[in-house]
Order: sequence, then C-alpha cells, then structure tokens
Amino acid sequence: MCSRVNRKDAIRQYKERKTPVGIYAIRCISTNTVWVDAARNLEAAKNSNWFQLGFGSHRTPSLQQEWNQHGKAAFAYEILETLPEDAHPLAVRDLLEAKRKHWIAELNARAM
Repeated sequence: MCSRVNRKDAIRQYKERKTPVGIYAIRCISTNTVWVDAARNLEAAKNSNWFQLGFGSHRTPSLQQEWNQHGKAAFAYEILETLPEDAHPLAVRDLLEAKRKHWIAELNARAM
C-alpha cells in the first residue's frame, strides 16, 4: 500500500509541474545560421526538433538541408527567453509571437 501511495504522489507531482514556455534557437555552428521559434514546452521542443531532423522530416526545409549537410554535431539548441510563470494564459500566445519576432530580428535569424 505504501508504494501505491508514493506512486500516486509522484504522478500528481509530475502533472502539476510547470513546463518552461518561451523562445528557443537552433544554431548551426558550422555556418552560424540561426533559426528561432516559440514553444509552450521548451523541454520537449528540442527532442521534437532533433527527432524530426534525424528522420529527415523537419517542417523547415532550410534547417533540414543544413542538418543533412553538417550533421547533428554541428547544431546547438539554445533557450533564449522564458515567459514568467504568472503570465496570463490568454496572453501567452501574443507574448510568444511578439518575443519570437523580436529574437528573429535581434539575431538576424530565420523563422521556423
């Protein structure tokens, strides 16, 4: 019974955890090309992008082309900015879009 309670507690804690929301960049170190996007879960964004790139099915053709040419070792994932946890849920979409545009301009990056 004790392990069942601990398991339930662990599941509850997992579901209640806050995932970081914000802006990230993928940088090709070989060419110094940068792509910027927003994500509601920055932890999952890297895994998702690396998975798509590894299978040759990324939604951004220019990124996929550079990945195919230079390989995984030539790429870095960077979190550029996170939104505060207390950001109003209805404002998150607009905040992410504004910050995404800002970082694209700031880094002279490509949009994903």
